[in-house]
Parts: sequence; structure tokens; C-alpha cells
Amino acid sequence: MSRVVFVTCEPRKESWDDDIPAADLVAVAGNDVEFIPWDDPDCDWSSWDLIINRSTWDYTDRLEEYLAWVDSVDPVKLRNSPAVIRWNVDKRYLADLDAAGLPVPPTMLVGPGDRLPELHGEFVVKPVVGGGARDTGRFSDDSIEESGILINSIIDSGRIAMIQPYIDEIETHGETAVMAFNGRIAYALNKKAFLGPDEAAPVGEDGIAVAMFDEELVTLSQAAPAELELAARTLTWLGGRFGAMPLFARIDMVQTRNGPPVLMEVELTEPSLYLSQTESLQETGTQAFAAAIIEQLG
Repeated sequence: MSRVVFVTCEPRKESWDDDIPAADLVAVAGNDVEFIPWDDPDCDWSSWDLIINRSTWDYTDRLEEYLAWVDSVDPVKLRNSPAVIRWNVDKRYLADLDAAGLPVPPTMLVGPGDRLPELHGEFVVKPVVGGGARDTGRFSDDSIEESGILINSIIDSGRIAMIQPYIDEIETHGETAVMAFNGRIAYALNKKAFLGPDEAAPVGEDGIAVAMFDEELVTLSQAAPAELELAARTLTWLGGRFGAMPLFARIDMVQTRNGPPVLMEVELTEPSLYLSQTESLQETGTQAFAAAIIEQLG
């Protein structure tokens, strides 16, 4: 019997329990499985055989503390690996993907001490470290002043803002998210546009964008051949870059009107996998994830 821990955070919410059916399958296979917050002071992380970093969604507000925990865990046991997590928590990783020849949107960075750039057209602002669409907005020539307010609020807090052109195809086609476990593509989802024009995304009391809880935001879909090809290329690069395929990966992309799809994000730290959306598949996402975990146990 192996001991497997799904790492989470507190307080938990009902929507964070998507992993429970997968954990149950791992347990049915004869393993001891628990869910424990990453900052639990009483947990002996060395006692676990496989440590799966999953819903650690408070790390953006405690980044250095969280990364110290990541570095304290046995890298042989942590999935995804400490090297992957350190690389992935900061969206400046897009520059590495770009250098590798993988398509990404043009990205401008603005940090403390930088002069605000002159902006035109429609564009998106977000922090390089963040989640839940916090401090994220869509702006245009009609809302330059509002965009400056958001950019300044990000950099005044010591963070770095990233600015990308808004891709119109999101309005009609949404984003495609390709899920992979141990480097094998399992299923794809479609995420509809949620940023309204000329505004920062409204957030709730927990600081997460209200639109992220829309039950119709994400639906099961079929990825186009070009999207599957881009996902496969990205996975191959990740495997080479880090010496092993990630246990889980969510590769978010947008199909452009006059060119190939472009990568918006590669989520390797604590992505929502939307496993409950896959119950109609011959092999559900829950089954694929559980099988990948059992495979990792050897």
C-alpha cells in the first residue's frame, strides 16, 4: 500500500472537491489517500509516497512562503515537481515558450519603477503571478485611464503586470483547454469569454472573479487537429525541459483568425481540471487522472 496525499488549502469550498472521485479510485486500488493543506504545520510530508499539488489556490498571496514549502518537499515525491512549479507560478514562462518556437501572444511587462507604456487597440492586463482572474481586465482606447489604474495597482503592490492584445476569436470560439496526464492527452474543454469590454473583471468577497463560478463557463468539447498538435508539441517541450512529463497539464489556447492557435497559459501548478465535466467520455477525466497517479506509484 502506498500513501498518497492531495495537497490543498483551507478554507475549502465545495467547488474544490473535483478531485475526490479520482482520489477514491486511487484508494480503491489499495492506497492510503488523504487531503491536507500545504501549510499544515503538523504534517510530516516525508511520510508520503506521492505528494500531489492540486488545489493550493491561496499561494498567490503567500508566494514566498509557498515556494519555501515546495522546496522543502522531497522532489522525487512532489507532482508536479518543484522545478515545474517554480517555473510555472510566474507567467513570464511565456517567454521560454516563445523562445522554443511555440506560439504565444505578444506580451509586454511593466514592473515597479517602469514607465507606463503607450497603449492602443484592445488589450488585456493581468499580473504575472495570479489566479482566479484577480486583477485582470480588458481595455481599449476608450478606457486607457481605467487600464492605467489597474496597472498601477498591480505594480504599486510590488508585482509585475503583463499586457497582451485581446484576441477577438475568444468572443466567438472561446478558449480551448487540452488536458493531459503523464504526457497523454485525455480530453478538451471550451471556456467561453468572461471579460467584458473596458473593465476589470468583477470579483466577489473572496477576491475571485465572479464569472469563474458561472456553471456554463466551461464545457466539454473536441479540440481541432491544430490545437491537438500544439498541445502535443508543448508537452514534448515540457518533457525535454524538465526531464519528465508532468503528472497533469492544462494547456490553454485560442484559435486565431488568420493563423495557428496561440498558447494563452500552460497550467502545471494547481489547474482546475473540470473532471466532473467528462462523465460522458468512454474514459472519464476522473479515471484518466486516477490511472496516471497509480502509474506514478509504479
